[in-house]
Amino acid sequence: MAKKSTGANGKRDSKSEAIREALAQSPRATSKEIIEQLAGKGLKVAPTLVYYVKSKQNHARRRQKRERIAAASRATSSTNPVEVVLRVKDLAREVGGIGNLKMLVDLLAD
Repeated sequence: MAKKSTGANGKRDSKSEAIREALAQSPRATSKEIIEQLAGKGLKVAPTLVYYVKSKQNHARRRQKRERIAAASRATSSTNPVEVVLRVKDLAREVGGIGNLKMLVDLLAD
């Protein structure tokens, strides 16, 4: 197996890392633009590798979003959403209906 070239910092360069850096510099760039940009630096990368790295970044973002949502839901006082809905319905009855409750919430939001 061929060894990868070493960069100026003594570490081995990685095509995937170069793609990640190029995406960080221009996140809206298309895969074709990334390939051309890296070709200008002397790196030949396949379009499939660019697509793969981009999809892995998107997967990581989605996973982080899911983890944030899960953490926020754990922080709520009730873990059962049915209980929350029943409490809201009881509160709506208490204030004279869902219309009045909505008005109150709108007033609080201002």
